[in-house]
Amino acid sequence: MSEKMEAFKRKLAAKRKAQNEAFLAENAQKETVTVLDNGIQYEVLEEGFGKVSPSVKDWVTVHYHGTLIDGKVFDSSVDRKKTATFKLNNLIQAWQEVVPLMVAGDKWRLVVPPSMGYGDRQEGKIPSNSILIFELELIAIGK
Repeated sequence: MSEKMEAFKRKLAAKRKAQNEAFLAENAQKETVTVLDNGIQYEVLEEGFGKVSPSVKDWVTVHYHGTLIDGKVFDSSVDRKKTATFKLNNLIQAWQEVVPLMVAGDKWRLVVPPSMGYGDRQEGKIPSNSILIFELELIAIGK
């Protein structure tokens, strides 16, 4: 790779890092936002009706809408109009940390720092070192 290309990539990475830091700092100031020790931020949009939270070994059925900080949608079960079922321990670290705090019926907005998402690797429509924003509704828990 050329020296020019390397310099461009470093400049782009520095710009994204600064944007991420500013976005996370601003969002953390909202009164309704909880910030976990690992940097994940969440906001309860609707409280659920369940009594039990899933463990990372459980299957979960969810509805979610994932965007980047610029509003671009990278994935959405909501847009597909079909819930999704996943084994929780197969998902990004942020979901493994946050979903066990939820109960069925909870709808939360998650702001995921890159270190708790895909980090420095690009994943489909998600550029490297991206903050991920999810509106996430936990529908059901299965074993």
